[in-house]
Order: sequence, then structure tokens, then C-alpha cells
Amino acid sequence: MEVIPAIDLLAGRCVRLYQGDYQQSQVFNENPLEVALQWQNQGAKRLHLVDLDGAKEGTTVNLDIIQTIVETLTIPVQVGGGLRDRISVERLFNLGVERAIVGTVAVENPELVTELCEAFPHKIAVGIDARNGKVATRGWLETSTIEATDLVQQISDKAAAIIYTDISRDGTLIGPNLEALKELAKVTNIPIIASGGISCLTDLLSLLSLESLGVSGVIVGKALYTGKVDLKEAIAAIGDGRIQDIPLNFDNTAVV
Repeated sequence: MEVIPAIDLLAGRCVRLYQGDYQQSQVFNENPLEVALQWQNQGAKRLHLVDLDGAKEGTTVNLDIIQTIVETLTIPVQVGGGLRDRISVERLFNLGVERAIVGTVAVENPELVTELCEAFPHKIAVGIDARNGKVATRGWLETSTIEATDLVQQISDKAAAIIYTDISRDGTLIGPNLEALKELAKVTNIPIIASGGISCLTDLLSLLSLESLGVSGVIVGKALYTGKVDLKEAIAAIGDGRIQDIPLNFDNTAVV
């Protein structure tokens, strides 16, 4: 299972929000590139970037910072926040971004999402952010009447992944919503990436029970920044080469 560290950009800084509330933001670093290099050096195989300003404004705002990070890192970067037209998506791909994450348009313009998935197969991830089961849009400032499970079934199978965030758990460190993830996995074959609420290694290990259903990754934010989760330990616990996958020899010790 892929462990993906998150960097949320607000006014050019690396921050974390509490339950998506822009008024409850905590600055963790003034230099997002420094943070991105830190996660790469600790073994991350992919980086998750969210342009919070862009999500609110409906257009990419932190483009210069995103470009600097993408050009500096050697690992793939996925970016979301304010991507509501094809031009914005293509602009990110031209910078070298590996995946573009669309969210609001999946509700407001589903035809565009289908078009993007067809034009850029397995390079478009769809972010489904839910509040009490209903999909939220426009930087989580609005909540639609659409059920997350209904929206998932409309997404093209050429999408790279579905990133599911339970807003009530985001930034709270109270654990992932396993039941909601399970319900989503039942209605789609698209890989699901869990997001929101991760507080410790136990939370990460709990996701392994859903791996066979299609939950293939997890985004970790606040727990990394507060030191509650160590990225290297997290990757060792649930990532490639994790301890439980290493064959045992006859005296019941792992072969390394």
C-alpha cells in the first residue's frame, strides 16, 4: 500500500487545516520545497500537493511553488485544487505533474471529467471529499446533495484513482473512516486512496484489511507534521517490502 505524504499550500506556505476550515489553519513550514525534499529523502514514492488557495478561487494560485517542487523532486507529484477546466489540467501536465486531481467538476461538470480521463488515461485522479456522506465542493465550502457512493459509480474506469476524504476526520487525528471506504470500494474497481484522520501506525495498519477490496494507498498529513507518524516507519509497516510480506525461514524469523 502506498503511503503518500501531503503538502497543503496556502498563501505560499505549508499548512494544515482542521476539518477543511480555512479559519483553522496551522502553518508548519514557510518553505514547502524544504518539506517536499524532506518527504522524498525519507522514502516517499509520491507526493500529494493541494493548492488550497486554488480550491477556493477556482484556479491554480500557487503555480510557481508547484513548478519548483515538481522540477526539483525526482518522485512523481500529484496536484489538486482549483482544477475546473482542461486548460488548467494541461498546464500542470506541461510542468511535469504526474497526476491532476479534480474534485468540484466531478459534481458540476461530470462530462468534463470523463473527457479528461479519456484524453489523459490513468493521469486523472478524482477527489471525492464527503461531509456526512454528501460530496463537498469548492474547497469544501459547499456541500452538494450527491452521495459519495453514487458519484463514484459515474467515474470513468480510465481514472488513475479515487481519493476519498472524510472531511469530519481531516486534520483531527481520530482515524480513517473504514466503513465509508469499504462502501466505496464495493461499487468501483478504480483504486481508492484513503485520506483524512490518520493519527498513528495502528490507523495505517487498519487499512490493510481493505487492500483486497481496492484501497491501494493512503495520504498522510497532520500526523507526519506533528510527529505522531514517522514516514519511514509507515512505509516499512504497510508499503512495499513490509515486514508481514517477507518470507519466514524455518526458525520463524524473517528472512532479510
